[in-house]
Amino acid sequence: MASPRLLALLALTTGLASLTHADVSGIGTTTRFWDCCKPSCAWPNKAPVSGPVKSCSKHDSPIIDANAASSCQGGEAHMCTDQSPWVVSDNLAYGFAAVHIPGGSEQSWCCACFELTFTSGPVKGKKMVVQATNTGGDLGQGQFDLAIPGGGVGIFNSCSSQWGAPSSGWGAQYGGISSDTCSSFPTALRAGCGFRFGDFWQNADNPTVEFKQVPCPKALTDKTGCVRNGETPTE
Repeated sequence: MASPRLLALLALTTGLASLTHADVSGIGTTTRFWDCCKPSCAWPNKAPVSGPVKSCSKHDSPIIDANAASSCQGGEAHMCTDQSPWVVSDNLAYGFAAVHIPGGSEQSWCCACFELTFTSGPVKGKKMVVQATNTGGDLGQGQFDLAIPGGGVGIFNSCSSQWGAPSSGWGAQYGGISSDTCSSFPTALRAGCGFRFGDFWQNADNPTVEFKQVPCPKALTDKTGCVRNGETPTE
């Protein structure tokens, strides 16, 4: 039987853990990207999770070996095309992002989910729940780089080898295409690309956000196969 002192310590530790989770919030910025590389959180042992984020082959088939090298380093592992955003309702969307949370690291944010409330642009007042699947050396504090096909390849590009995209990706290296040319994209990427130009997003350009960590929707974790230990996805 545990001593009263040990029970008190366990209660305090649990309380602090809950408080820490609840306090992951702030003001941030968004950008967009789609580089076709293996997500950073797809590597093993990045965080206490059920398993790494799923990665896919050049032909978009799931890769079993979590240690498969990234396509951006000459390997076979790419982003999976189903890790693209979609609209849930008039005021809510789901998606995935590379993130940088102040005071955290990949150990604390890989596969965590964040509710973004947009505070500028045509999406002001709308919300998006994203699962953190990636990070980036060029991300600033509180930045959510939303994974949107055609959003720009950024500092890495394996879309050329996977899909035959131009050497700097589709459109500008940062920001991507400037108009709706999604019909020219590979079929698997068209819906995700079109998200940006639809009624929900309305081609918003890097809107600002208020963010907070929330339980992950099952609809997101079903696509990545990644759930943080101790968390239960919501329906």
